[in-house]
Amino acid sequence: MSGWSSASPGPYVERGPSRFAAWRTAALWSAGFVALLWVIEGYDAATGNQLDDEGIRPGYSDGLMGILLAPLLHLGWDHLVANSVPLLVLGFLILLSGVGRWLVVTTVVWIVGGLGTWFFGGVGTVHLGASILVFGWLLYLLVRGVFTRRPGQIALGVVVFLLYGGALWGVLPGQAGVSWQGHLFGALGGLCAAWGTRFEDRRVR
Repeated sequence: MSGWSSASPGPYVERGPSRFAAWRTAALWSAGFVALLWVIEGYDAATGNQLDDEGIRPGYSDGLMGILLAPLLHLGWDHLVANSVPLLVLGFLILLSGVGRWLVVTTVVWIVGGLGTWFFGGVGTVHLGASILVFGWLLYLLVRGVFTRRPGQIALGVVVFLLYGGALWGVLPGQAGVSWQGHLFGALGGLCAAWGTRFEDRRVR
């Protein structure tokens, strides 16, 4: 008897998004996010850098709003340029695990990094810049494989460390004009995100 039985999936089986589609989605989201930062900085420059005061102001209740805004703002084009390439690369690597995963990791880093900076930053200072995300995404990629025990993620962590591991010195105080608090607590946010998603990653084999 020829033909397909009722239990057969048929000759054309939907296999989900291809690897190329995943890479394309990751690239579009990564580039789109960085493009958004450039648009915001362009607006800031055109309006006399008025947004530079909207970052995190530690210890002040009205400075809490800066937790939502700080990663989107930069102190000029040089500051944004310095963050753009790491944001593109690290964001892309996380997005390969899906937009949902990127949103979860980014939200945890955003909140932990922002709150930590608000609590422990120097009074009278203003903290802003996407480096909170850079350090959070970096730590997430470095330690994710340790929690999931997946060889591919461990290998990727090693490669990321070779590329950006030197940046981790930025979590230490001492460099004038640099928000080491944002770096440190952003990194802790990445650690929390990696730990919190470890079981989900273990299920996906």
